[in-house]
Amino acid sequence: MNAPQDNASKPAAQPAPQNGKKSGPPVPLLVIGALLLVGGLGLGGRMWWRSQHLVETDNAFVAGRLHPVATRVAGVVTEMHMQDNALVKAGDVLLRLDPADAAVQVERLKAQVAQADAAIATSAAQVAQAKAQAAATGSQVAQAEAVLARTELDAKRSQALFGAELRATSKQELDAALAARDVARADLAARKASANAAKEAVAAAESARQSANAQKSAAQAQLKDAINQLGYVEVRAPADGRIGKRTVEVGQRVQPGQQLAAVVEPEAWIVANFKETQLAKMKVGQKVHVKVDAFPGHELLARVDSFSPASGASFALLPPDNATGNFTKIVQRVPVKLTFDPESLKALGEQAARIVPGLSVQVEVEIAE
Repeated sequence: MNAPQDNASKPAAQPAPQNGKKSGPPVPLLVIGALLLVGGLGLGGRMWWRSQHLVETDNAFVAGRLHPVATRVAGVVTEMHMQDNALVKAGDVLLRLDPADAAVQVERLKAQVAQADAAIATSAAQVAQAKAQAAATGSQVAQAEAVLARTELDAKRSQALFGAELRATSKQELDAALAARDVARADLAARKASANAAKEAVAAAESARQSANAQKSAAQAQLKDAINQLGYVEVRAPADGRIGKRTVEVGQRVQPGQQLAAVVEPEAWIVANFKETQLAKMKVGQKVHVKVDAFPGHELLARVDSFSPASGASFALLPPDNATGNFTKIVQRVPVKLTFDPESLKALGEQAARIVPGLSVQVEVEIAE
């Protein structure tokens, strides 16, 4: 018998080709490769198209007008008429302070005005009295001048008669005439002095009246300010909007300038911070697609409204100083204001009121429009 041959020593039989076809990669791999190639081309084309037609950023936020509510006078809060997140109209009374101190100040200044009126009346009477005295002294001066003129004539006549050869008058009569003339001169001087004093009294009385008028004007100005201060005990809403950040309660003492709450207006817009390299093709009026993070799945429309006159770093509290030895160039960002399309907001319905300042948004600007 022949020994059994080892099967391992025989070469393995090669499978015969089927139907004469050559071997190659499976068809599913070709399909997947083709799909990946098409997908890659499509993705690359989309990215190229977006780079040519859109400018986007996620460094954007909703902005609005926030009006601080503050008091102009110190006082204790006695009434509260504002609630958290409530709607208010411009001029609505939000709270009241205790008016006692301001009312006392008003009454005190009213008394000062009345006192000034009395001083004015007194000074007016003094002016009238001084003018009458001045008129009287003026008449006395005129009378004294007439007496002096007569006595001077008498003195001249007596001198002429006494000096004549016949001596028609005596020495005694001449002395009496000269004495009368001297007395008249002295009386005239005294009358003129009295008249000058009367004129000065008139001027003094006029000055006193003017001072009283000035005091009254000052008191009236202070009274007007005190009345305003009394009106400031009512803190009113500066604009239409909603109450936010209320930090005051009844019984709390507040100081002038202390912020008590904020009124947020319903109007909102977007401040998008674009890189300086993205601004070349951006223009006012271009359409903007907006996605608000708070409303996923909703796309809003907006328009480019205006560009900031300076970069954001220029308005920072501590602007960077690039005039140093260690300089690193950093791409700056410029704030751009975007305004919502009213029709787009209407599509949100009541939810549009929830687009408030501070929300994060993503924006795409159609630069090829």
